[in-house]
Amino acid sequence: MTVNESAENYLETILILSRRLPVVRSVDVANELGFKKSSVSVAMKHLREKEHVVVDSSGFITLTPSGKQIAEMIYERHELLSSWLMRLGVSKSTALEDACKMEHVISKESFEAIKKAIR
Repeated sequence: MTVNESAENYLETILILSRRLPVVRSVDVANELGFKKSSVSVAMKHLREKEHVVVDSSGFITLTPSGKQIAEMIYERHELLSSWLMRLGVSKSTALEDACKMEHVISKESFEAIKKAIR
């Protein structure tokens, strides 16, 4: 199940927002990411077509099992990589920024090896 970096970011954002808000709408995603609502609408259409999200008649966005699986994988990578970088002495802002880039390109094998070494 491969999706591009942009889709991963959207799915991760929906996951994070769903933990903070009672419902997630396109406007919430747009505000969180600093994107135009029109850009988010296009992305939601693509995510719906790939069956990673469901958008109901009220505009509430829900992750499907496949969307949730991708979002949780990316979120775990982000959390572990950013905290690891900060423990290595990297500033918080740089660690968060670098983790955001790394979470999308690191192989499953390398991530599992880092996870094992950290824990």
